[in-house]
Amino acid sequence: MRFLVVEDAHDLANALKVGLGRAGYAVDVALTGADASAKLELTAYDLLVLDINLPDVDGFDICRGVRDGSIGGPSGRDLRILMLTARGELTDRVRGLDEGADDYLVKPFALAELLARTRALLRRDNGGGTAVLTVGALSLDDGRSTASRGDQDLSLTRKEFAVLRYLMHRPGHVVSAEELLEHVWDENTDPFTQTVRVTVGTLRRKITRAGEEPPLIETVIGRGYRLREVS
Repeated sequence: MRFLVVEDAHDLANALKVGLGRAGYAVDVALTGADASAKLELTAYDLLVLDINLPDVDGFDICRGVRDGSIGGPSGRDLRILMLTARGELTDRVRGLDEGADDYLVKPFALAELLARTRALLRRDNGGGTAVLTVGALSLDDGRSTASRGDQDLSLTRKEFAVLRYLMHRPGHVVSAEELLEHVWDENTDPFTQTVRVTVGTLRRKITRAGEEPPLIETVIGRGYRLREVS
């Protein structure tokens, strides 16, 4: 999953990038409203973490622009938005939600709570439920950053975990390499890199049992990858 953090405080923005990154998310950072708008025009993010107090524009305006399609186009209407601000007054919280935010977190906050709220927001696209995803015998606990197949724990890198999480949200569907690159890697990744192919390859070997054909992650020639639902 790929997030955009819009926060003008450099130290906090970097801390959020690191903390969310350690949880397996790809994170881009915008320090101004103008930068945020430009990034939203280019990328279909899964979650927007949006500060209200920006140096050039009110965060409420960005939230409203995303929701009415004037920022980021029509797809922004479905983007999950978490408002992140020092304004704790009831009127500000109500205004943020009325402008289209899905949730509201007041500074200072614990990273653990931010992660829990982001997981809850992302689950809304998959019918709610818990932080544990299950596809056949595969199980992924987003809260603990662990994955298993049956009773066997899987030792995955952060990026392998992120790819598996993305595929498990879309079992049986073909996901292109371009889609994975856009949603699992951040803006600093070379678009011509072979990192998607390499990461999917190592992940496939780790989750597929010896001699199992076809593998759990199938390559659909010319289209991308598909996660099969098997026991």
